[in-house]
Amino acid sequence: MAVPSAHEFHWQNLARLPSGRVYHTLSEVGGQMYMLGGCDTAGRPCPGMELYSPEGDRWISLPPMPTPRAGAAVAVLGKQILVVGGVGEDQSPLKVVEMYNTDEGRWRKRTSLREALMGVSITVKDGRALAVGGMGADLLPRSILQQYDLRKDVWAQLPSMLTPRYDANINLLGNKLYVAGGRQCKRPVKAFEVYDAEARSWTTLPMMPCKRSYGGVVWDTAGRLCLLGGLRQGGGHQSSKFTKNVNIFDTNQGAWLKSEETVALKTKRADFAAGFLRGRMVVAGGLGHEPSALDTVEAFHPQRKKWERLATMTFPRCSASSIVIRDRLLVVGGVNQVPSSAHEILYVKEEEYL
Repeated sequence: MAVPSAHEFHWQNLARLPSGRVYHTLSEVGGQMYMLGGCDTAGRPCPGMELYSPEGDRWISLPPMPTPRAGAAVAVLGKQILVVGGVGEDQSPLKVVEMYNTDEGRWRKRTSLREALMGVSITVKDGRALAVGGMGADLLPRSILQQYDLRKDVWAQLPSMLTPRYDANINLLGNKLYVAGGRQCKRPVKAFEVYDAEARSWTTLPMMPCKRSYGGVVWDTAGRLCLLGGLRQGGGHQSSKFTKNVNIFDTNQGAWLKSEETVALKTKRADFAAGFLRGRMVVAGGLGHEPSALDTVEAFHPQRKKWERLATMTFPRCSASSIVIRDRLLVVGGVNQVPSSAHEILYVKEEEYL
């Protein structure tokens, strides 16, 4: 399938956030983007919830979350947004769970987690949320796998992961939940496991080729896990280094591609926005060896087997939140020395967004 060429990708600046925001969570319900929580310019977790309206190119303030939080795990169950864990105002993990009904415009408290957790990874299978791992108030990683039933408002414990961790990268393919990497006590782990929802059992997969954090994670349409760039953990007393390495795991073959079968990014970078757009992996912004945040953008061309430069972002930043909605990559907030209020969209020129 032909993919768009580099010059067909364009950035457009959209309405800025009411104020700078970082560690917020973006969610899509019915093609609309919601932004939840995050830290404000003073670094405090906030309760704000906003809806972006493309028709008027503006942010609409919605009823705030009952509990201010940053780095929350968010799952969409029908027209309801489930908000789990994260960091509260006292900088500690949260156990409180809340749900927003997009039709009613109302928040409700739901059954709490068994313990306070941050760094939870979450997805949805058959109308139920699956919450993976996390870090407790004792700063230790957890191996817990929990399932939330909306109808009964109960959390059930499923068989635990083999490796405790938080901030893991997860993806659901059919009945299989893949859990890659993550961290233990701030250090990245290479563990890679899969949970079979039918057999209710975990299997160890070949470890990730290197320890990295703040990298990009993209699952392509062929069911391949692509790990892009990031900070590569040094051994012993060596410091971490920015990398442009790309590692790809093929779930059909059950193996990592050899290094000669992958193509490195053009620029070493970490803490950037990443997505899969119109058949191409895209990375934008982040931090590299320059003293300030990056504005450079690149996309992988699968036929030419190379990364190509795209138009740069107007606002260089790292730690931005991003989401792909209707073949468009939205990059919201982040940091460029201070929390940013920038909001940009990458799209293919055939169709104007606004």
